[in-house]
Order: sequence, then C-alpha cells, then structure tokens
Amino acid sequence: MSPQTTLPPLIFQPVLRRIRWGGRKLQTLLGKALGPESDYAESWELADHAEGISCITEGGLAGVTLPELIRSVPEQLFGRQAGFSQFPLLIKFLDANDWLSLQVHPNDQQAKTYNIRENGKTESWVIVHAEPGSRIAAGLKSGVTALQLRDALGGCDLEDLLHMIPVTAGDCIFVPAGTVHALGPGIVLAEIQQQSNLTFRLSDWGRVDSNGLPRPIHVQESLDCTDFLRGPVDPVIPVSLCDNDHAFEELVRCSYFVIRRHESVNPFGIPSDNRFRILMSLNGRARVETSTGNVSLVTGQTVLLPACCEGIRLIPEDRLTVLEVSCP
Repeated sequence: MSPQTTLPPLIFQPVLRRIRWGGRKLQTLLGKALGPESDYAESWELADHAEGISCITEGGLAGVTLPELIRSVPEQLFGRQAGFSQFPLLIKFLDANDWLSLQVHPNDQQAKTYNIRENGKTESWVIVHAEPGSRIAAGLKSGVTALQLRDALGGCDLEDLLHMIPVTAGDCIFVPAGTVHALGPGIVLAEIQQQSNLTFRLSDWGRVDSNGLPRPIHVQESLDCTDFLRGPVDPVIPVSLCDNDHAFEELVRCSYFVIRRHESVNPFGIPSDNRFRILMSLNGRARVETSTGNVSLVTGQTVLLPACCEGIRLIPEDRLTVLEVSCP
C-alpha cells in the first residue's frame, strides 16, 4: 500500500466471540450474521489485538488488516494523531444473555506488570437494549474494603457490597480501570474501551462449564487492581451541545476516548478535525458522505472514518441514533 493512498470510509469484518453468557441478539437486534450456536457474546467491530484483528471487507482495500493500515499509511489514518503503533481503541457490541463474571480491569501501569503487551482497560457502555428489570453491578458501595470484599467472595452476601443499578436503553456508564463491575442478563450494548483484553475475575457466581469445571478466578490480582476509593458508579449525565446543523450530546470525555451521540432524521455534519472518527449505528440507516468516498451505515454497523476524510455528512434514511467516537 502506497503512503500516498487516500483512504475512504472503512468497514471491517466483525470478529465474533462465543462465551457462555452470550445469546442471539447480536443477530436479532443488530443484524450480525451468526452461526447456529446460542452463545454469541461479543462482536469486535474494530480490533488490533492478539486475540482479534479487524480486516476490511469492502472496496479496493478488502483484505487489508487494521495493523497493515497503521504501518503503511499512518498519516492518512491518524492525521495529527499519527504516532500510534497500535489502534488505540477496541470497539464492540455485547449481548449479555446471562450474568457476566464479577470483574475488574487494571490501569495502564498495572497492566504492564501482568503482560508487557497489554494496556489498561478503561471502558464505557452505551445501552442499546435492556429488558425490564435488567441490572448491572457498577462499583462497590461506599466504604467497602479489600478485606470485606475478600471475605464476601463465595458467600451469599457478596451482592450486598456491590452498587447494583437498573439500566434502560440510552443509559451510558463510564467504567474507569479499577472499577468492580458486572453486566446482568437482558442487555445489549456498545462498548468503547482501550485496546486491551486483560480482565481479572473476582467471582463467576459459582458456575461451571459443560465438563463441570469453573473458569479461572483471579482474587489477588482483582483486589490489587481495585480502586477502593471510587465507590458507586452511576450512569453519566449527558452534556448537551450544538453546532450549525443540529443538537447532540457528549456522553464521555476521558484521557482515552470521547463519545458523542447524535439522534436525527435530518442531514448533519461532523467535523473531521484531522483525526479519525468511528461511527456506530445503534438504530437507523444513513448515507455517510465524505471527501474520499461514501458508504451506507445500517443498524449494528461500525464505520471507521480516517483522518483524511473531510466534509463528513450523514444523510439519515429514517430516525438515526449514532455514536461518534474519537481520541481526545
């Protein structure tokens, strides 16, 4: 690939992952092409990780991987943020058909002590669908100590230490590294996170696999990585913004990513600002027009707009709800 290559909007093949807590809603709600199994848990939309690599599916660059783009045309891809040796974000859709394990992720410094090739994992969830009564564990109750948490593991009083909250479609939860958390059943969400898959399990709720064996539990690592000063985590309060075209919301702004939500039936623009943008359609269809090419965006699809794409404009075909993700 020539360094002078002009990149159009890019669509990648999802990396589908089957895990015991998954279901079928990645297909029924988001249109993913699944196999016959009933445990599809994650769709990695943009990944540059040892456990999953994204590959372009359409156009003249079909077959090119995300790492190859970074090596060959970093300026076209990243613009003024060129310098990344790895794509900085891992973008997913999740189907929680059962409780996920109670878990915690390390920060950047801690991650390197466990795996030199890994990053910390700060993440955000935007709820796409939640069945009535759906709940998540988001942080510990105020004042919970490491000793209390250790003593409660394996006991019936573990839930008493967790900040359990109901969620509905549209909620956004920001989960910094070091936050104890778990997703409950009946939830489909978009997840924006650092490029990392380093997870430590505090508890898997006593479950075993088809062979009668439990998944590994990482009690000491989890306790070491938990921020016991954080306390409860509640859904974010969106910040209302507007430009010349329309009003929109900023959901999260942190050191690793910025998430904005656009809802519209009318055409609107998104500034390129010489940096890449990621669009995730949570609902609806749109035509995405840019200076380097056009692409259709449908429910459950993710498009990467390289930094060289200018004049970005979305033309909804119906009511559109789309997340715009970037690096600050």
